[in-house]
Amino acid sequence: MSKSFLDKLKDIVTDEQVLTAHSELIPYESDGLTAFKALPRAVVLPNKQSEVISIVRLCHEHSVPFVARGSGTSLSGGSLPNERGIVIGLNRLNSILDLNIEERYAVVECGVINNDVSEASKHYGLHYAPDPSSQLVCTIGGNVAFNSGGAHCLKHGMTSNHVLGIKAVLPDGTVVQIGGHSLDSVGPDLVGLFVGSEGLFGIALEIILRLVPMPEGFRTLLAAYPSMEQAGDAVSSIIDAGLLPTAMEIMDNLTIKAVEATVHAGYPTDAGAVLIVELEGEIVEIEEEFKCLRKIIYESGAYNVTSANNQNERALIWKGRKGAFGALGKISPAYIVQDGVVPRSQLGSALAEIDSLSEKYGIRVANVFHAGDGNLHPNVLF
Repeated sequence: MSKSFLDKLKDIVTDEQVLTAHSELIPYESDGLTAFKALPRAVVLPNKQSEVISIVRLCHEHSVPFVARGSGTSLSGGSLPNERGIVIGLNRLNSILDLNIEERYAVVECGVINNDVSEASKHYGLHYAPDPSSQLVCTIGGNVAFNSGGAHCLKHGMTSNHVLGIKAVLPDGTVVQIGGHSLDSVGPDLVGLFVGSEGLFGIALEIILRLVPMPEGFRTLLAAYPSMEQAGDAVSSIIDAGLLPTAMEIMDNLTIKAVEATVHAGYPTDAGAVLIVELEGEIVEIEEEFKCLRKIIYESGAYNVTSANNQNERALIWKGRKGAFGALGKISPAYIVQDGVVPRSQLGSALAEIDSLSEKYGIRVANVFHAGDGNLHPNVLF
């Protein structure tokens, strides 16, 4: 990378916003997938949208590859640098530009933290539904790039179901506005094309997010099972009974022990697996559903069932699940996250097969995943 290119970068931002020292670049060599690393030539930290646009245009003019980065929580190498290029860090673009309560939308910059949107809107009885495990630190821009979901995507859907419009800078520096402030925008669904494109089409600078009302009530349950297969079969039984929980999550024994060593959520460490199920909606409705749910849980072989009686107990149950991926670092220096989907009816047998292969080849595999839609995350530890 030429000195003239770096000088031009520093003309766009200050010298302090361009990192080139080896010690400064190390934190950017990987994201949450630490098995793969690459050192960029430089990292630039813009403070505003106009700087991002100018940086992208400069990269295009000089044929310098760039990778956008938010909080670096991706577990699939999403912000892995190009060794010939630069990283554009976007955390400083962190303003909530508009909060329209009447029309139920928020306009945010790409560096806004996911959970901050819900915190800003909760006083008005609204929230932003997608809740990735890293929602306390991950950015909306990263969520858009990966079409992030979360534990509650079973009922609420993915990021793509909650993005109304995007202002983006394309790889050549062109700025475009796609979508709008409602789901009724005319023309082709370019927003749907952009969300989940993993940076291929450019950088989202501003995002218009759909906000949804907070539910009247929750019922959250933690069930312990002797085996992963039984927990998986319980998921099918719940759906077959006509229930549609907001979330259903499963963790295996290896993950449970890691979580308890770090988060202390009160999970039974003797369990082969735990299943978290959450219902939400009108209180009268969910109380009836909860009675049916408990009956199914016990009939499916659960030997220990805990129900959250207040918001603090609910938060503790979810604290364990949200902290699961980070907790795995307590028991292994590195792991590779797998991501696959199987029919719910085959969930139990798929989990049994994973256990069998793990034992056969002596490979530790920690399972923690969205059980409601059969989205498996076997984490291979090494």
